[in-house]
Amino acid sequence: MEPLAAALADAGHEVACPDLPGHGGRPFEPPFSDLGGLAASIGARLPPACTLIGWSLGGMVAATLAAAGHPSIRRLVLIATTPRFVAGPDWRHGLASEVVEEFAGELERDYQGLVRRFLSLQARGDEQASALLRTLRAQVFARGEPDRAALRAGLDILRRADLREAACRIGVPTLVVAGERDRLTLPGAASWLAGHIPGARLVMIPGAGHAPFLSHPQRCLAACVEFLDPALPAQARRLNA
Repeated sequence: MEPLAAALADAGHEVACPDLPGHGGRPFEPPFSDLGGLAASIGARLPPACTLIGWSLGGMVAATLAAAGHPSIRRLVLIATTPRFVAGPDWRHGLASEVVEEFAGELERDYQGLVRRFLSLQARGDEQASALLRTLRAQVFARGEPDRAALRAGLDILRRADLREAACRIGVPTLVVAGERDRLTLPGAASWLAGHIPGARLVMIPGAGHAPFLSHPQRCLAACVEFLDPALPAQARRLNA
């Protein structure tokens, strides 16, 4: 998310980027074992009156905090976010449970192999897939390897979390940004979120996969700037993007 954060800062926004525990050089403290615990660790660090932007698992964290009415959140941006990662009889916008179980087993057998596979899934389908995969590989360990216990806990959250009921309780202005070709958090999940979060706005980026802020940075930034600065004339928004 660093490129988007830098671009928003260049557009005049004050930006803070809290890392998840066990990621980005942050110790796995406090340790978390469920989505509520992970959300609490992020919620404790939020500045007042902020727009909270979350990507993928971070988007699930952001949605959880907003649904609980966290007092610091004024607006919400969910990028490549799903309310439920795993498919089920009443949810077709997720990955097969067998695939997620394979992730869990691979984490124990071949940590580096799982990371490579997960990065490939993030790039899959994107019209800029090759360049995106190179960028993801370069960035994933830029600030050190994620803590394996944190990855294990995060994967367990993805296996179990279901935010469909909570999403309907989000009461702040919300932007949902999705890649039209996302193969990890499916576009249908983003459409579902936008349809069930009261007043939410959906931006579907053509040709983008799971990391639109990397593969299609101008489209992603333009969507965020328009949401954050709705009073700006269209020409100014284009210049900022």
